[in-house]
Amino acid sequence: MPERGTLPFVPMSTPGQRVLFIPVSGPRGMGEYARCLTIATALARRAPGVELHFVLSREAPYAADTPFATTLLPSSATFHTREVSALIRDFAPRVVVFDNAGRTAQLRAAHAAGARIVYVSSRRRQRRKAFRLKWMRLLDEHWIAYPRFIAGALKPLERLKLRVLGRPTVRYIDTLLPASDPARSAECLARFGLTTRGYVLIVPGGGSAHPGAESAPAIVASAARAVARHGLPTLLVGTDAAGDEGGRPALLKVAARLPPAELVELIRSARLVICNGGDTLLQVLACAVPCVAVPIAHDQAHRIDRCVRAGLAVGAELSTQAIETTARALLEQPRPPGAGSRSDAAPVRDRMEEVLGALGALLA
Repeated sequence: MPERGTLPFVPMSTPGQRVLFIPVSGPRGMGEYARCLTIATALARRAPGVELHFVLSREAPYAADTPFATTLLPSSATFHTREVSALIRDFAPRVVVFDNAGRTAQLRAAHAAGARIVYVSSRRRQRRKAFRLKWMRLLDEHWIAYPRFIAGALKPLERLKLRVLGRPTVRYIDTLLPASDPARSAECLARFGLTTRGYVLIVPGGGSAHPGAESAPAIVASAARAVARHGLPTLLVGTDAAGDEGGRPALLKVAARLPPAELVELIRSARLVICNGGDTLLQVLACAVPCVAVPIAHDQAHRIDRCVRAGLAVGAELSTQAIETTARALLEQPRPPGAGSRSDAAPVRDRMEEVLGALGALLA
């Protein structure tokens, strides 16, 4: 059996109330893990009797901090079919959530164990995999992890397959937000000496370089220093590229990686957020906070362009000057793009209640 984390793996007498989360995981990026963690945390509050378990790469920088029972593998779960299949048999989950991870044999192992299967796709390749007939026969739910205007509507062939098979249920889960918590918000603001609408929040992503944008953390950190010199408190989250404290502007504050719930509280209270084109961008837009979006991975430019065209965000190139100039211009606008309240008709919505309802139905 694979190595297990510090939290115990203890079979319980209620195998119908177990959920296994299997996100893509590794040394770079954390979008899939953050999404699963947000869902698991909300599910634990909604249904405290459900046992939750994660499968993660031991190379993932967040693996040791996961607040749920965890099985650690040498790399992402997709590459360890034998270990994952054995864990599914032993754990006997009622629901397995594969987030951009998984192979056919792993899905079959979950199906053979009597589990209901959710697959989350956030890239075109994973979406194509989920619409293969052999996968559609195994999946109960397919969650497309972006709004329809970014991910694209269902194609004629996808609709035809769904009509023929009658499964799985397909949902667009625009983004997922932890429940608002005023006490947690106040604690986060106090910790960093910030006030509501009185700071710029900069979230470059997983904190590591991406292929083709190896200098991204350093560039975003340089932009953070430049923005802070203009007189507004600035909080840079999730990267150590800001340099030592002696070389930082007085108004620049730096935080290590934050739990998703704390990060979202800081997003909700910010005057402006500078982020990449990943999941954080959608969370910012769902919170109706002005946003500068900077692509730091090859698949992010398309998403940012769609949001810019929809008038929801402002894009900037990956350069210190471009980020600083765009942020300053946005801060000077009385009503920048993205500011205001969100209605049910808004392009980006928090889909947490829909996701919890779907999981509740699968667990029933």
